[in-house]
Amino acid sequence: MISFDAEPTITVGLAENSPGVSFALRGTYLLGNSRLPPGRYEARPAGGGMVVLRDAAERLIAEDARLGLIPTAPAADLVELSQVTIGQGFHWERNQSQAFPGEFILDSCGTDSVTSMNRILLEQYLEAVICSEMSPLAPFEFLKAHSVISRSWLLAQLDRKRNRTDCLEGSGPVWTDAGCHSYYDVCADDHCQRYHGIGRVNEAARRALQETRGEALVHAGAVCDARFSKCCGGITESFATAWEDRDVAYLQPVADCEEHVTEYAPPLGSEDDVRRFITASPKAFCNIADQDLLRVLLPDFDAETGNFFRWQVRLTQAELGALLLQKTGIDFGEIRELAPLARGASGRMCRLSVRGTRHEQVFGKELEIRRILSASHLYSSAFVVEPYGGGPGVPEGFVLHGAGWGHGVGLCQIGAAAMACQGYDHRAILAHYFRGAQLQVLY
Repeated sequence: MISFDAEPTITVGLAENSPGVSFALRGTYLLGNSRLPPGRYEARPAGGGMVVLRDAAERLIAEDARLGLIPTAPAADLVELSQVTIGQGFHWERNQSQAFPGEFILDSCGTDSVTSMNRILLEQYLEAVICSEMSPLAPFEFLKAHSVISRSWLLAQLDRKRNRTDCLEGSGPVWTDAGCHSYYDVCADDHCQRYHGIGRVNEAARRALQETRGEALVHAGAVCDARFSKCCGGITESFATAWEDRDVAYLQPVADCEEHVTEYAPPLGSEDDVRRFITASPKAFCNIADQDLLRVLLPDFDAETGNFFRWQVRLTQAELGALLLQKTGIDFGEIRELAPLARGASGRMCRLSVRGTRHEQVFGKELEIRRILSASHLYSSAFVVEPYGGGPGVPEGFVLHGAGWGHGVGLCQIGAAAMACQGYDHRAILAHYFRGAQLQVLY
């Protein structure tokens, strides 16, 4: 039986290695023996691994390698950050103002920069997460399901970080995970899970957390590493397609549809199967044509993204060559072929060969493939390539026909929200995406 003595407290990285951090205190905070009144402050590196804190009048408040600001009224006090970058490197990247409860930490982390962090109880952290990942206006049973998977994922990451580092870079496959963060447990953006402050938190989100408090998915005596992405495109993906080569029993590919639908099923076994699937519009929970419904389910910046169940990208030779040079530093010459070498069950590529007149190289895993073929990132690596025009051996360009948004592993957020709209409760939603996992209250 897995259990915790108490609700965990976690540390979230808000902004790493910044040249300075401007913020406002909405309440009185303690810094050692000093009381900091409400108002604006700025922290900057002072050299030698030190951080200097000044108020709005440029008066020196403190200087140390690590400064911890503790609220005197934890239920009411907030730290407000302006111009926080969200969606870093993705097509929805932008700046937001965000407000956070809990302890606010400013640390040099041994550099001549400032990293800001938030130390907070897990359940309070989750309130902001489920209202950042999707809209708090989404169906209540979906909010409960997301509460469980976000809690499960975080608890699993805490355990995994004690044992290894979840990053692999170099000449082989490339992936990244929460284990890359050395000075805090998780970051606040899509690299881990979104934590954009409490601005969107509503009563429904609070109630969803209360009704699932401490509840997590477990399997074989361990908390489930409950992954999720925005839209699977009709079939969810296996863990190994996006991360290290190991089988995870509860993260197996499933068709994102009702059990009686037999239109398609994983795995997609051949390139012809992949092409037929991606160029079709199969029945799926996440195949939602109602744009008004999507605007209810999605945060405003996600709702701006259109046609993500099925999508197209057109790249000329010049555009593709420039992208590859920018992203990889390699001049491939003219691109002869983008050749899939390995795919997962949903059609997502995990190994892609880029063959040019001057150079040929294999890339993977799925996030690396998405990164090198877009100014930001492709929606997913589930795509088929259609060359067009040009002379023998060197096309004029390529059209990528794609499916889904994100890595596709675990819960499909759009599909799960659609299931809730159709009357499925949170237990049925979780059972659909995490086969064989069980629900258990851990604290």
